[in-house]
Amino acid sequence: MPENQEIDTNLTTPLYEEIHFIDTQKSVWNYSKFNDDIVAQYQNGILLNGYEYFGSHQETVLETTGFYFAVWAPNATYISVIGDFNKWQPTTHKLYARKDSSGIWEGFIPNITPGSNYKYHIIGRNGFQSNKSDPYARFCELRPNTASLTYDFSYNWEDKDWLNNRKTHNALSAPWLVYELHLGSWMRPDKNNEEAYNSYRTTAEKLVPYLKEMGFTHVEFMPVTEFPYDGSWGYQATGYFAATSRFGKPEDLKFLIDQLHQAGIGVILDWVPSHFPADAHGLYMFDGEHTYEYADMRKGYHPDWNSYIFNYRRNEVKSFLLSSAHFWFREFHIDGIRVDAVSSLLKLDYSRNDGQWEPNEFGGNGNLEAIAFLKYLNETLYRDFEGIQTIAEESTDWPGISKPTSEGGIGFGMKWMMGWMHDTFKYFSQDPIYRKFHQDQLTFSMMYFYDENFMLPISHDEVVHGKSPMLYKMPGDEWQKFANLRLLYAYMFAHPGAKLLFMGSEFGATNEWNYQTELQWELLQYKPHEGLQLCVRSLMSICKDYPAMHELQFDPKGFDWVNLDHRELSIMVFKRTDSKGKSVIIYLNLTPVPRTDFTIELKGKARYEEIFNSDYAEFNGTGEYKNEKIKTKLVNKAEKVYKVTVKLPPLGAVFIK
Repeated sequence: MPENQEIDTNLTTPLYEEIHFIDTQKSVWNYSKFNDDIVAQYQNGILLNGYEYFGSHQETVLETTGFYFAVWAPNATYISVIGDFNKWQPTTHKLYARKDSSGIWEGFIPNITPGSNYKYHIIGRNGFQSNKSDPYARFCELRPNTASLTYDFSYNWEDKDWLNNRKTHNALSAPWLVYELHLGSWMRPDKNNEEAYNSYRTTAEKLVPYLKEMGFTHVEFMPVTEFPYDGSWGYQATGYFAATSRFGKPEDLKFLIDQLHQAGIGVILDWVPSHFPADAHGLYMFDGEHTYEYADMRKGYHPDWNSYIFNYRRNEVKSFLLSSAHFWFREFHIDGIRVDAVSSLLKLDYSRNDGQWEPNEFGGNGNLEAIAFLKYLNETLYRDFEGIQTIAEESTDWPGISKPTSEGGIGFGMKWMMGWMHDTFKYFSQDPIYRKFHQDQLTFSMMYFYDENFMLPISHDEVVHGKSPMLYKMPGDEWQKFANLRLLYAYMFAHPGAKLLFMGSEFGATNEWNYQTELQWELLQYKPHEGLQLCVRSLMSICKDYPAMHELQFDPKGFDWVNLDHRELSIMVFKRTDSKGKSVIIYLNLTPVPRTDFTIELKGKARYEEIFNSDYAEFNGTGEYKNEKIKTKLVNKAEKVYKVTVKLPPLGAVFIK
């Protein structure tokens, strides 16, 4: 075909990347990156790299540089690309609809440069017209503007050593000490200016040394996928492939992750496949129909979040979400995702009353297509990225969340232990005089702990909306509040499982978290807050330095109750053990009454050494109850049983080895 001859728009033969039927006189060239196999994967819900085909991509076609565009809009009757380059005129750059019933519209626009603003002008049935952002855009305008940007980013990674050893760093037998962080409010250049943010690169300069000094092994970023409303904290996303422009460019986020990896710190991203907002430029009613969301609002609308639920039955939607997850692992080298609101995906009746939901085909409340999606998501991620983890925020008793799909599970690596968190807060909020009546609230977690691979979360959700900061969940006067909080953290970090602590909780923030301002770093000039931070830092060190504190954290061999017979005194003792049989003994004195000669029998060792005491003076404790020498007395030579006597400080924890 001659180069300038116009193609018959009624052509039924699919277009291929290898063959270009191009009329160079047209403003949009009929060029395709797809082939039959890619389209089939997409339509079967198994395309994992859709970001390489959809969206905007800089290409050179017939020695002409420009951008190729592809978008899925099966109900559209007309789509054009509008932007600065054509003065937002909807008739200039009309895309071609593929002739294979895929619903994909595509075309190459010559001479467009990186950084150009664009949207899709979509006309659908029944008079629908809208200007939509690109679902696969890799970069977006800074809100409140909503256009996508043509972007071709590259980055030279320097985290090869981390990736080569990631399987060790992120193993379930490794310490998991996670710092949950909101990029907009961790630290700001001007805390009185709501619009002043540290960039990804500036954050790297400040965050990396802080995490190393504190001893955190991982950081979990609250959502960085582009989102329109600051107050959603990122949980109402519109750009599933775009790092939010609030803090810089995509390669700047790569720099931040690269710096963290070079410092030996893993990176987890919050990822939200459960719902999306109704913003006019977003996915809702994308081409005039319920394209990305369920049409039946009993499944398609989420009443808690005033948002819409992805249609997991639709294969193209599954390919979109799968590609998003794979994108962040492949392009940004992340080490894990924390999948938000998994319960709402699993259950048709989640947050719905009778009559507001319809049972599945077997009469149950499980969303079968969402369950299948989650299983395939986990299977493909663990297959394609060695040494990563997926973590479920799941608050019900749904079985097998962190069990392999081969064993009938959902396939996550870990699950948030919401029950532990609620029971722990309930217990510690009690006046110590009543704690002897509620000991089961602390011991109950070990009754079901080995049902899943649990992460113990103290997250952002627990310090907002009137729930109070961690410090003010504690009873008593100021000294007791700090002592209680040090004791709670000691219990948390000694408990089996991975750990997650929300920013600011490590030094005892006195305000609830506010996304509009930075943390209260000024509090660290005061001894109680500085002492609490140092206490947390010491706990991190112990968790990393002693294999007993992490190696068997998901194995029953790694934990034993030593003594629960002192309910009246509100004292509990348990043991953590490593694979070589070496142990750390943890004492919890949960009342303000010191015990200067607390004696119990321990088996196997004649000598013990204190390695942690939450009452040390440097932690703002009394400093009066150190166990500089621990008394032991042999009582059964054959069984090697010794009476061991320690001093227990008021509202204090003591660890001995």
